[in-house]
Amino acid sequence: MDTPVLLVMDVQRGIVERFAEDPGYLQRLAGAITAARGAGVPVVYVIIGFRPGHPEISARNRTFSALAAAGRFVEGAPAAEIHPAVAPGLGDLVVTKRRVSAFTGSDLDVVLRGLGAGTLVLTGIATSGVVLSTLRQAADLDYQLVVLADACLDADPEVHRVLTEKVFPRQAEVFTVAQWAGQQASP
Repeated sequence: MDTPVLLVMDVQRGIVERFAEDPGYLQRLAGAITAARGAGVPVVYVIIGFRPGHPEISARNRTFSALAAAGRFVEGAPAAEIHPAVAPGLGDLVVTKRRVSAFTGSDLDVVLRGLGAGTLVLTGIATSGVVLSTLRQAADLDYQLVVLADACLDADPEVHRVLTEKVFPRQAEVFTVAQWAGQQASP
């Protein structure tokens, strides 16, 4: 099958707060979610989460050991919650990951196979983190890929631009939310 699936990745309170300089981001992302639901495209939220005490994180992991030291993103903590402006709806799925890629430490691949997914539509924070890592792994798993450039954010706008304009098009189609939503509305 070639069912498209919209992935909404790492749009959690503690992450969104770090990217507050783009006030239109959540509205654009909500538009993509609405378009997906309206077209019958499954929406899968991918969140980062850890058990209390962070037993999943090795001290050798530079990125995540800082999260563990700060006690961040423990499952059920307010910072780990999906931002309410784009909260899951009835029938949406939530997958918890343990590393940067949406696939690592999660059951995402099993969920996608169960949904009959062939095309992944990627959104999330950060472009140079979860979006890049997930895109690369998904390409290796032979998924067709779409990136919604304005439904991705990065702390560095130039890195975001280079990824969405130069790197991602090698492995994915890159659209704006409006372009993609327009395609979903077409019969």
